[in-house]
Amino acid sequence: MLDTRLYHHLVTWLGQWPTSQALQIVGSERRLRPAWDGSIRPAIGVGTPAGVLLSVPPPRVDAVRAIADLPMPDLLDKLPGAVGYDGWRALHAVFRFSTEPAPLPDAGEWLPVADPVVPSWLRPFGDEVLIARDEAGDYLAGVGIKRHDPYGNELAVGTEPAARGRGLARRLVAQAARRVLDEGAVPTYLHDPANLASSKVAAAAGFPDLGWSAYGVFGPEGP
Repeated sequence: MLDTRLYHHLVTWLGQWPTSQALQIVGSERRLRPAWDGSIRPAIGVGTPAGVLLSVPPPRVDAVRAIADLPMPDLLDKLPGAVGYDGWRALHAVFRFSTEPAPLPDAGEWLPVADPVVPSWLRPFGDEVLIARDEAGDYLAGVGIKRHDPYGNELAVGTEPAARGRGLARRLVAQAARRVLDEGAVPTYLHDPANLASSKVAAAAGFPDLGWSAYGVFGPEGP
């Protein structure tokens, strides 16, 4: 049975859920409004073994349906133009979620993004971010929360090269996931299929790979 929070997140984020079609294209006004970071996401999709639901701006539904019979790599190549954003990129990711994070010990502390120790990549997340520091107080690794809606929050993690291999990322992700669940949402985690390090972090933190995928169209700044 699908977790209620995840169901409401997908309905809110995509405009509809679930799908039993190989590829279903739906129009959603959400694609015309700024996302968690203020940027537009003109196409967002989630796929399961049962099929893919692709959410696009309502005026672009027909244009996307016109390329729906293409193999997925070709469809993704043409998707930015079909939603009116030539020059942008369409990306595919592994989509994971967790309702039972791994019982790993905490590895960091929550700090306001304005704190001087917070690196620049974490500042767009707003509110508070989770930071691991060394004995001197210097930044080692961190997690930001993409607050998509009240039901689903996506985690993003980064570790300094010199601090990798210590298990910090998995502990931080599990710690952040527990906070998201305590706040009433379900934590999600997306990563490039080729990023084996990120895949291992997710699995170790309690985010299994259930064969789900995510798709999106992003500007030059990336996801």
